[in-house]
Amino acid sequence: MKRGFYTIMAAQFFSSLADNALLVVAIALLVELHAPAYLTPMLKFVFVLFYVILAPFVGAFADSMAKGRVMFISNAIKILGCSLLFLATHQYFALAAYAVVGLGAAAYSPAKYGILTELLPPEKLVIANGWIEGLTVASIILGTVLGGLLISPAISAALLSFDFPLINTGVDTVPEASILLIAIFYTAAAIFNLYIPNTGVDHRILRKNPMFLVHEFSHCMRLLWADKLGQISLAVTTLFWGAGATLQFIVLKWADAALGYPLSKAAQLQGVVAVGIALGAVTAARIVSLRQSVKVIPLGIAMGIVVMAMIFARELWIAIPLLMLIGGLAGFFVVPMNALLQHRGHILMGAGHSIAVQNFNENLSILTMLGLYALLVSFDVHVYTVIILFGLFVAVIMAVIRQWHLHNQSIEDSLHLIGAHKGH
Repeated sequence: MKRGFYTIMAAQFFSSLADNALLVVAIALLVELHAPAYLTPMLKFVFVLFYVILAPFVGAFADSMAKGRVMFISNAIKILGCSLLFLATHQYFALAAYAVVGLGAAAYSPAKYGILTELLPPEKLVIANGWIEGLTVASIILGTVLGGLLISPAISAALLSFDFPLINTGVDTVPEASILLIAIFYTAAAIFNLYIPNTGVDHRILRKNPMFLVHEFSHCMRLLWADKLGQISLAVTTLFWGAGATLQFIVLKWADAALGYPLSKAAQLQGVVAVGIALGAVTAARIVSLRQSVKVIPLGIAMGIVVMAMIFARELWIAIPLLMLIGGLAGFFVVPMNALLQHRGHILMGAGHSIAVQNFNENLSILTMLGLYALLVSFDVHVYTVIILFGLFVAVIMAVIRQWHLHNQSIEDSLHLIGAHKGH
């Protein structure tokens, strides 16, 4: 691998680590500001909002200049969001500040994948994507655990006791100290961005007209949803990301109700689910081929059923293997589906447009499912009821997608038979 590749990996790791730690700290900030419970999932809602709104345009922005510069600007926006979050004294101001971090993340996403195709030869892309996904999962696990540790009593007390001689830092609360530290990780990522080599690719955009970009994006959307395999893989990954984002918050609330865990400990259980996802993903990558990818759909149904078993887990020794199993099933069924989606997208419209369509659908799913979850929380629906509804929803939708695929297959088989009959 070229030296610049490892610089990209370092930048990606620190930026993603900070993203995941900041979510936990932002939740702690809302608690400190006495925000109602339904606003907690709205943090993720406002974070992914720009992914949806700017989906037709972020690809063009990423291609308009050197990718390292795009990533630097994106991390600078995240640091601005951290600064605003640090100053937040009202719950809605905190949400708006966190949305600014989401704006930076939305701009960052296409650049981190796009630069790989510019920097590396085609035969190295699979390995490079494996590194990115592996580091992203590691940063999710470590970032979530870091966020939990930063707001834990022991670490937060040490952070607040630290002070500069003769300088009043203005850091008086646990979230403030944590946000300041996380901003340092974003700064480290931005510094690495400055050292990403210029690949020498021409960055002139062919079309800058926003209406053309929207029209082109909607055409790609219709193309992928019309494809018999593309629609199935896109439906599965769309459901997965919506369910995954919602499960993050369900785990926090369930850990409080079932285990009596505060946020600092509950956040570490999110890390357990992420470990399960990583193990499931690695296993699937080893034993499931692209041709067999649709055969993993029943595992999505199984995941929905296993999620409902959370209501019976009242001890940590039961909770950890259960959460690992849920994560493992999720990772095992989503990786082959993601590979199939990328394959169909690349054939139909090219990788860049395919990623834009995928991001739009997946983040729209996150917005929808988090909105529904926030609504349930606002009506004080018990977390166990939410878990049952959530598990049933995932299992039923996955069963519908499976029937959809079988229907597509039967039509295709019929057409083949008609074609063979005509041939005779």
